Amino acid sequence: MSKFLKGTLILIAAGLITRILGFINRIVIARMIGEEGVGLYMMAVPTLVLVITLTQLGLPIAISKLVAEAEAVGDRKKVKKILVVSLTVTGVLSIFFLPAMILLAPILSETLFTDSRTYYPLLAISPVVPIVAISSVLRGYFQGKQQMKPYAYSQLIEQIVRISLIAVFTKALLPYGIEYAAAGAMFSAVIGELVSLIYLLFMFRLKKHIKVRKQFFKSVKAGKDTFFDLMRIALPTTGSRLIGSLAWFFEPIVVAQSLAIAGVATTLATKQYGELTGYALPLLMLPSFITYSLSTSLVPAISEAAANKQPLLIEHRLQQAMRLALVTGGLSVVVLYVFAEPIMQFMYGTSNAAIFVKVMAPFFIFYYFQSPLQAVLQGLDLAKAAMMNSLIGALVKTIFIFVLATRPSLGIMGAALAIMIGIVLVTMLHFATIVKVISFSLYVKEYVNALISMAICGMAGDFMFKHVLASAPLNVRTLFSIIVVTIVYLFFLFVLKLIKKEEATRIPIVGPFLSRFL
Repeated sequence: MSKFLKGTLILIAAGLITRILGFINRIVIARMIGEEGVGLYMMAVPTLVLVITLTQLGLPIAISKLVAEAEAVGDRKKVKKILVVSLTVTGVLSIFFLPAMILLAPILSETLFTDSRTYYPLLAISPVVPIVAISSVLRGYFQGKQQMKPYAYSQLIEQIVRISLIAVFTKALLPYGIEYAAAGAMFSAVIGELVSLIYLLFMFRLKKHIKVRKQFFKSVKAGKDTFFDLMRIALPTTGSRLIGSLAWFFEPIVVAQSLAIAGVATTLATKQYGELTGYALPLLMLPSFITYSLSTSLVPAISEAAANKQPLLIEHRLQQAMRLALVTGGLSVVVLYVFAEPIMQFMYGTSNAAIFVKVMAPFFIFYYFQSPLQAVLQGLDLAKAAMMNSLIGALVKTIFIFVLATRPSLGIMGAALAIMIGIVLVTMLHFATIVKVISFSLYVKEYVNALISMAICGMAGDFMFKHVLASAPLNVRTLFSIIVVTIVYLFFLFVLKLIKKEEATRIPIVGPFLSRFL
């Protein structure tokens, strides 16, 4: 099994568990602090992501790419320089951005978010900045060496610690107000990231073949060329992520201001934003752990293939990633569209946000393609092009949020539609950029077969839910209907050869069983 596929499978398995744990976190938060509390929580998250993006400076991707190239030629001195320079840069930036985040929290909460209660979640999450700065360097190092287990396990540890603390913190602080409970939920993430970093440091010390602390400052001074190599990749990558982070940072601000223009009260606006971004979007993004895993493995794999001048291998890996994104995303679209209301009711105790899921689900297939396409662009040194695509999408999304959300007839639904417009546009731009650079064959038959499978499975699930199991309890109807949809969908995947035999037989545990029938 290739390093790329093996690493991807490890990340997918860890990502699945992480997403399940993440949803447990969200369910606990939602049921304890409600839509309004989730709204406060989600308004603070984009600010954190923006600060982390600025602190990381796009270095994780650059580290992954350069370490992979250095490992390919056995240059350990280069690997050390990469680590030393990266740790220095992120360390200095975190020292600057941590106090800046604390000092700006009152202005952000009172003026821009139009809800002063967001101050406490912003303050609670700020200590995570230097922690993430260091852990991102170590994760980039392990990705570059295509050692995905430490990266995967660190994610699991972070979620386990967070879920162990989140109920404790929110319950203890809820009597003081939902803003304090939201802050408690944020602080549990800080502790989770800290424990995850401790694990990464332990694994780095265990597996490293270089001495980072020895002559550290001498390596910094001698790392001028390495710094410029990192920045050559990191800055365009940062530009792309920064655009996305800035767009996400301004999103709750633009939504809050637009809803105010539409005549929606501040409290209701916070509640509606919580339903959209805290309930609907996380559910729609569920399969992205697969595409994110693919992307994480793709960057060093594409970089290695490009360095060895293997264009056919680049296309082959992209085809694999696109097909896996299609089949996994397709099942998610069907399940979420057909069973939006019962799923939301079961998870959060309310189906208010189900309408967002049903409207957005069909378009979210483009979101599942976006990460692999962007990873290929980064692996091919086209991060600048990816940045421009993201910039165009972010601008268009922000404009449409203001145009649509200010209409009283649309309100928060206008923001949901604008988010979809931005996702579809960026994905199409990424794809157009790639086909200009490499040879890529689009097998239309595979995509048509996938759409047919989705339509048949959707109808089968709807019939099962509404007619065959109509008298059963809601949870039982939903569960068994989803199982039927999944079985029928998997059947079509193998019959229509949307999953290849050599790929299916490599799936852990069930691979040997499948090989008898394929």
